[in-house]
Amino acid sequence: MKIAVIGAKNIPPQQGGIEHYCAEIYPRIVAQGHSVDLFARSSVTNESVFNRRDCDGVQVISLPCPGKRGLDALTSSLLGAIATVGFNYDIVHFHALGPALFSSIPKFASSAKVVVTCHGLDWQRQKWGAMSSHLIQMGERAAVKYSDGLATVSEDLRSYFQQVYGKQSVYIPNAPATYAPSDPTFAYGQSLGLKPDRYMVFLGRMVPEKCPDLLLRAFQKIQSQGWKLVFVGGNSDTTQYVSELSKLASGNPNVIFTGELRGKRLAEIMRSAGLFVLPSALEGMPLAMLEAMAEKIPVVASDIPPHVQLIGQDRGVLFRSGDLESLERQLEWAIFHPQEMQRMARRSQQNVQLKYTWEQATRNNLKLYESVLDSSYQKAARPTAAFNRIH
Repeated sequence: MKIAVIGAKNIPPQQGGIEHYCAEIYPRIVAQGHSVDLFARSSVTNESVFNRRDCDGVQVISLPCPGKRGLDALTSSLLGAIATVGFNYDIVHFHALGPALFSSIPKFASSAKVVVTCHGLDWQRQKWGAMSSHLIQMGERAAVKYSDGLATVSEDLRSYFQQVYGKQSVYIPNAPATYAPSDPTFAYGQSLGLKPDRYMVFLGRMVPEKCPDLLLRAFQKIQSQGWKLVFVGGNSDTTQYVSELSKLASGNPNVIFTGELRGKRLAEIMRSAGLFVLPSALEGMPLAMLEAMAEKIPVVASDIPPHVQLIGQDRGVLFRSGDLESLERQLEWAIFHPQEMQRMARRSQQNVQLKYTWEQATRNNLKLYESVLDSSYQKAARPTAAFNRIH
């Protein structure tokens, strides 16, 4: 198969779940004898326009972008969709709802089959203004209308498309990345004033929907028994929010902001954490949580559906989403019940090893491609009347 990929900023990834997803899936697909062209953003690759580069067998093609928030995604997705026409792709795969806005172009201007993966309901993200959110909603409706195959990364998202549009989708979850070897002496952690198993870590983009401010407020109010709180991650067009978060910390020596970490330093800080905390109000299928679970790190998380799917009641501790007092209670419980948390962590690790692997995700993506190319493939149910409404 000849496959085009639209919606990823670049690979190898710097940040972003979609980029990590593509970096894991598509080299594996190439290794099975298929060809993949991934249309990236020149503003992120820092390469000349239309430069073609090999990344583990995937051809990464840099498309012109203005380098401005929102416009980058819009421009690269439009140009990527146009670029697929006339090159005899078998599959054009759009990742995320925004890029899917242009899924009608290969649908009608080429013989390719269109596949869309929804990684989350991005129009709900607070960083987008009204116009951007509206365009992403239009992309969602285009994905429903024009895709030959629709994939979702969580059971909750699959239910959403069925209930709102009457559209069937294929559930293909993410899987955790494998961390690099880490320093057994914990030198970097010591330089930050940390002690193994005596700090909780937040890993992710510093954006409002992930609620790091809620975690910070809860940590500052609990009996932390000498624990520290470590925020790992950078901003995502949210500089003002990150600045406000730093002010909220008020120079508290027990709150540490590392910025983005990769490689050995990321592995060291994650592996030695006593707790992983994800207070998000919105997620698709959180890669950071999957990674923490794979490393057998105890988890405290908000009770949104993707988190409930991953940890339930026996693989981690849940608190009521957005509820400060509930988060305070659950953090204190986790700190004072380390043995129970370790038992939960062991169960969560086993669950990830069984159900969430990149080999399974690769196999299921290929099955989806083959099904939409099969002449006997029956398209998903037509959208219901709800298709015409804007959320």
